[in-house]
Amino acid sequence: MTATTADALPPELRLPKRRGVELVLLVAAVLISVFGYIDVGLAKNGSAPADALSYGAGLGLLALLAHLAVRFRAPYADPLLLPIAVLLNGIGLVLIYRLDLETPGDQAAPTQLIWSTLGVALFIGVIVFLRDHRILQRYAYLSVATALVLMIIPIFFPAVNGAKIWIRVAGFSIQPGEFAKILLAVFFAAYLSGNRNALAYTGRKIWKLQLPTMRVFAPILAIWLISVGVLVMERDLGTSLLFFGLFVIMLYVATGRGSWIAIGMVLAAVGAAVVGTLEPHVRSRVEDWLHPFASIDAGEGASQLAQSLFAFGAGAMLGTGLGEGHSILIGFAAKSDFILATAGEELGLFGLTAIFMLYALLAARGYRAGLALRDPFGRLLAIGLASIIAIQVFVIAGGVMDLIPLTGMAMPFLAQGGSSLVTNWMIVALLIRMSDSARAPHPGTVETGLIASTAPIVEDDES
Repeated sequence: MTATTADALPPELRLPKRRGVELVLLVAAVLISVFGYIDVGLAKNGSAPADALSYGAGLGLLALLAHLAVRFRAPYADPLLLPIAVLLNGIGLVLIYRLDLETPGDQAAPTQLIWSTLGVALFIGVIVFLRDHRILQRYAYLSVATALVLMIIPIFFPAVNGAKIWIRVAGFSIQPGEFAKILLAVFFAAYLSGNRNALAYTGRKIWKLQLPTMRVFAPILAIWLISVGVLVMERDLGTSLLFFGLFVIMLYVATGRGSWIAIGMVLAAVGAAVVGTLEPHVRSRVEDWLHPFASIDAGEGASQLAQSLFAFGAGAMLGTGLGEGHSILIGFAAKSDFILATAGEELGLFGLTAIFMLYALLAARGYRAGLALRDPFGRLLAIGLASIIAIQVFVIAGGVMDLIPLTGMAMPFLAQGGSSLVTNWMIVALLIRMSDSARAPHPGTVETGLIASTAPIVEDDES
């Protein structure tokens, strides 16, 4: 008895891990950030910052530790995800440091660097200890219960800038809703992957829309309504819009029914009209969106939104140069909600486009990882997490550019905000874990360091 293949084996091809590519891109990301840091010092003080070397060493060490974790625990992961995150984080630190020079009494860059360290530490923890993303599917209902608790807690704390989204205790603050978005993505992915056929092919059909049975659709609809209801009570318009967009996108991906997108847009428009009419805090933002220069006409000076538009206009194509702009005139939110205005003014349209391309590439690689996965849960989770980043960028950029009303969300990796930074690092870690699962050799293949054939093996009798 001998074992022979039914067909000739395909030529052996080496499976690329591309960790060397990742390392080279990380070095480039760190160098770009360090050069930006030095450029700000030269522009403002005529000399390089005294701590430029330590800044570069710190950011480089964080990048190296993250790279080592990926190299040894997720060797087949997408080589672009980590360098993009490091570069965006580094650019954010440079922009915050640049604004710190205008506010000596309010230094945010050191705190942001600490949050960056915590974010990378959690990134490494996810890569090292989460060996299979499918484990998360077991904790779907625990995830959604925890998410709802995290969203409800801020109701009992005082509002900050008109919204109850913060927990502040003894000078320490955290935004629980940032962590809730990951947990809700896990729940949506688990529930939709387990019920996608019932959602897509059962129930009543009205015109071209296949409505699922309420027995299947009611649980996830109830969770979404509770989430959005809580956020409306907290006046957190941005996160409400994020969760709504996440729900609609994942429902569309799970069912393949394009009509859900149309329904989602109609419901979003109706909800925005109702909330914008009844809620004073939201209504004021809608008024600012429609009339950004009203305060100037009234003789009260430029509002934050007007200053943001002036900053983008001053940047033109090539920008004024790092450290040469005046976006600090935006006020207290210059380092958080409006930090994109600093990038637009000092880096210009070209620099701003490059930043948007980084975000687009980050989301696209997340989508690619999801499409390559074999399990429905992983596919939905990867697409959901990538969509979180894409929706945030659209909502924030649209707000500061006066395309849509302001929402008060933080630009991923760029803006001041520890909770947002940490959760975005966790999102990248999960995408890297899933991209490794998508590209790694699957059990059942014969590994000899090369891609092995999975051609069927048959028994052949020879005398």
